[in-house]
Amino acid sequence: MHRRLALLSTLALAMGSAAALLPTTAAQAQGSAAARPRPAQHAAADSAGERRQVVRYWTEARMEAAEPLNPPNPAKGAKVSPADVQAPSIAAPTAVAPTPAAPARQSARSGGAAWTGGGAVVRTTGRIFFTTQGRNASCSGSAVTSANKSVVITAGHCVKVNGAFHTNWVFVPGYDKGARPYGTWAATKLLTTPQWDASEDVDHDMAAAVVAPLDGRSLVDVVGGQGVAFNQPRRRQMYAFGYPAVAPYDGSKLVYCSGRAFDDYLLSDDLGLTCDQTGGASGGPWMVGFDESTGLGTLNSVNSFKYGFAPNWMFGPYFGNEAQAVYQSAQTSGVL
Repeated sequence: MHRRLALLSTLALAMGSAAALLPTTAAQAQGSAAARPRPAQHAAADSAGERRQVVRYWTEARMEAAEPLNPPNPAKGAKVSPADVQAPSIAAPTAVAPTPAAPARQSARSGGAAWTGGGAVVRTTGRIFFTTQGRNASCSGSAVTSANKSVVITAGHCVKVNGAFHTNWVFVPGYDKGARPYGTWAATKLLTTPQWDASEDVDHDMAAAVVAPLDGRSLVDVVGGQGVAFNQPRRRQMYAFGYPAVAPYDGSKLVYCSGRAFDDYLLSDDLGLTCDQTGGASGGPWMVGFDESTGLGTLNSVNSFKYGFAPNWMFGPYFGNEAQAVYQSAQTSGVL
């Protein structure tokens, strides 16, 4: 079925504002728990035998053959024309350029380019592979700091679509042309927002996975983790990373976009960014306060969807209370 919109399905924590970054303190968590909505949860490979089977399933050939998803539209039945995008009052905002005093190693404004800067981001970002409705597919995701050191944040459609949670779910950090330098991590639990779970609402297209230890070590102990923040100001300078797998990309390398985010004025309440990443990049991290010299930042959205008539714009959900509840539940969950 032809769709007007397409979802992209495509270490330590840097010090910052204690109020903005999670994990929260125990008092903060208790005080805000009642206000947070309850996320949807699903058991994945929750036994050692299942995890071994899932990891064996993902041969290099199957990973290379996995294809991005084409989930439902963000707003079914809505009518938007290409002319709406060209209205002069809603041009995409200008990016913030690097200052002479703090030159960027790559570029503070990029519509899509291979990341060659190194740093923590090449370890914390990875490809996600799973089976959905009889076929193998791929997304992107990021390891984040968490109490259990085992949380991957991604997009909602990278854990569930068309009413069913995915199976054979694994995270491969630092994926590089088929190589798995930091191993293959099988999920024991998948979580998403109640809005994505109930109606696949792109305003809440966010999810988390809890992954089992590998060779006795947790994910963050091996690759590190990015910071996470919720309920932050909009329209900030952001860097978006992912593993796009649809032409002109092939899923073999980490790609980034950067610029100042803008608000979607069409069908969602999401953030927008000028970015040409394609299918397979879904779930890749959007970060504020990103430091190119260290590759560390604060995750504040994920790659979610694109309008078919505006391929150079990408959108990601605003991380509010619902996203925070998913993260909080994931980081306090048992890993086995």
